[in-house]
Amino acid sequence: MSQPSLLPVRRALLSVSDKAGLIGLAQALVAQGAEILSTGGSARVLREARLLVTEVSDHTGFPEILDGRVKTLVPQIHGGILGRRDMPEHVAQMETHGIAPIDLIAVNLYPFEATVASGASDDDCIENIDIGGPALIRAAAKNHPHVVVLTDPDQYGRLLAALSEGGTTLETRRELAGAAYARTASYDAAISAWFAEKRGDVLPERFTLAGQRREVLRYGENPHQKAAFYTDGSKRPGVATARQIQGKTLSYNNLNDTDAAFEAVAEFELPAVVIVKHANPCGVATAATFVSAWDNALRCDPVSAFGGIVALNGTLDAATAAKIATIFTEVIVAPDATDAAKEILARKKNLRLLLTDALPDPEEGGVIVRSVAGGFLAQTRDNGRIDTTHLKVVTRRAPTVEEMKDLLFAFRVAKHVKSNAIVYAKDGATVGIGAGQMSRVDSARIAASKSAEAAAALGHSDPLTKGSVVASDAFFPFADGLETIVSAGATAVIQPGGSIRDDEVIAAADAAGIAMVFTGMRHFRH
Repeated sequence: MSQPSLLPVRRALLSVSDKAGLIGLAQALVAQGAEILSTGGSARVLREARLLVTEVSDHTGFPEILDGRVKTLVPQIHGGILGRRDMPEHVAQMETHGIAPIDLIAVNLYPFEATVASGASDDDCIENIDIGGPALIRAAAKNHPHVVVLTDPDQYGRLLAALSEGGTTLETRRELAGAAYARTASYDAAISAWFAEKRGDVLPERFTLAGQRREVLRYGENPHQKAAFYTDGSKRPGVATARQIQGKTLSYNNLNDTDAAFEAVAEFELPAVVIVKHANPCGVATAATFVSAWDNALRCDPVSAFGGIVALNGTLDAATAAKIATIFTEVIVAPDATDAAKEILARKKNLRLLLTDALPDPEEGGVIVRSVAGGFLAQTRDNGRIDTTHLKVVTRRAPTVEEMKDLLFAFRVAKHVKSNAIVYAKDGATVGIGAGQMSRVDSARIAASKSAEAAAALGHSDPLTKGSVVASDAFFPFADGLETIVSAGATAVIQPGGSIRDDEVIAAADAAGIAMVFTGMRHFRH
């Protein structure tokens, strides 16, 4: 295929739902001597700007029909786009049938995604499924050696700069063609997902992913890895919807850790603070005020909190901001912050402050995806929650009212701790967290050891775990894990149950005089 190095534009088809930049694009094309074809609202906007426009129906000799559903799906348009100028037989056929070549199309699609997001009716959503637009885009992209395809107003400036130099290069047209196919792919993915949701098919036979690149990151988890941040169009409050008020650009690890912290803090109704380090909570507390919640969360593991991520489930106030600012913190994320709090944090130039305006719903559904070699895994979000109605007391002693409150709190925290997860809690605050170990007993030991270190730093003779309760994200396979918890001073345990050695574990709890409840629900997090 002969590929011209520079391609001028003699005829362009402009048909856009987003009119941003349309007039400027058309003016520049006309100045270059191009004929402008257009449809409907685009043609009206251009005429109002006193530009000479030929309606597509006049160009083709075929009227728009079916309420505009058919207007560009005709040979005079698609032949003009798909015809290869380097093939004499194509050129001859185009001349025979009176098909004029079209050198550029600018098309952006009916706003299907925005229509769905607005809560519109099914009929409105279906009417906003574009048919002619994707066909035009795909045709132009296929024939990119001879045709320029624009799918986003942000591309117009680059096109105009190229035209001022005599035309577009093949490299530019190929890049725009790739972007065009990416756009139609994401559009079809959104439509497919909508239909799947309507029929209640959470994990359809063909699963499509689409995202819009929001930012190229400096690097990934490590400096030798490339990374970018993509948004998927969903409105779940979090890092993708947050406003960054101040601070440096967020890194890959910042984004991942902030997401973990904000999802965890949304679990609680009372004022809550979650401190996360390397995607694991290292301190969680609820209290009557955010100041108290911060103090109690920090007490759990002040060493790990250094350089961590802090999440709140309400408005950040000045007193709490002042306390957080006393230690090195990478990110603070909250639904809102007072002006006084913002002023205090503004003195910390590198600290990032993110405001989300709302909290994610911990009971909301959705699908999360993780890549593996040769494919990816998809699963529904862990939105499982338990209350006292789900619990089964399996020991001779039942938990007290206060123990029960802390057990439910600890189990919610355990849901957000990497497995094997062990969480010690007391008075609505974590006092020891063991995460990500290969054995559950090791998690129990590490959490107790770190708690003892935190107590010593506070000048306490007893470990913080004395009189605490414990949550385990999965069952105890042996009694040794429970015995470790008892040795640390815990008085009650919440766990899913389901081990073949449950009787052995229950017997160990009874022998120690502690209470234990089964949830029947596991919270593995890998």
